[in-house]
Amino acid sequence: MSPKNAVLALLTLTTVIVCAAFLAPRTPQPLSYHNFADHRSWLGVPNVADVASNAAFAIFGLWGLWFLARLTPQEATVRFVDSGERWFYLVIFCGFILTAAGSAYYHLAPDNARLVWDRLPMALVFMSLVAAIIAERISVVCGLWLWPLLVALGVLSVLEWRWSEQASHGDLRFYGAVQVYAVLVLLLMLFLPGRYTRTSDLGVIVALYVLAKLFEIFDESIFALGHVVSGHTLKHIAAGLAGYWIVRMLQRREQVTKRDEIADQFA
Repeated sequence: MSPKNAVLALLTLTTVIVCAAFLAPRTPQPLSYHNFADHRSWLGVPNVADVASNAAFAIFGLWGLWFLARLTPQEATVRFVDSGERWFYLVIFCGFILTAAGSAYYHLAPDNARLVWDRLPMALVFMSLVAAIIAERISVVCGLWLWPLLVALGVLSVLEWRWSEQASHGDLRFYGAVQVYAVLVLLLMLFLPGRYTRTSDLGVIVALYVLAKLFEIFDESIFALGHVVSGHTLKHIAAGLAGYWIVRMLQRREQVTKRDEIADQFA
């Protein structure tokens, strides 16, 4: 797919998602959402497994920042063709750390008011990653220009949901649309030639996100299998591993050569 066709496909996808969001019925946040399977406490910490498992976000967020800080100028030119691309990942890794804090705060006493602080940093991560991949596969200028708009849309989708809940007509449509949009854009970008090797890592990152959503859906069913670990705890670990895979991709990728255009690196 050419960059011109990719832009057209991106605009088409955006239009479809926006229309679907407006046409879908209003969906409030079910209060049952906050009733997670594992309520066990330890050392006075309620819901300790769901709280502590957020460490995965913090660990890989800090690792990512450490990796970026240690890059020599020569290494940086290999990992990032344009120095502006580095900013996307700086914000992504900071977003992982903020997600750890926000999600841990939420799980100490789950309710709609606290859930905002869980979702806001996740929106920052999703939309910054989308902007980063657009920059790498279409145009750095395009990615940098779209970045603040994408982040604003992600943040507003969370705030719109919260305001709608406070007004007693909860509306999850736009927050859900942003999540679906982020995943579909990342999948779309897989069909574009990139400036770097390690294209397959992008697919793994998407797969880990999907796996995390499945763990969330089957929270109680998984916990019922011996009452060892809940699906929601595993969700945090799977989503945190997506951060690890982003760091891994940056550590191992190189600029594409003619040979790489024929066969990308999978190792």
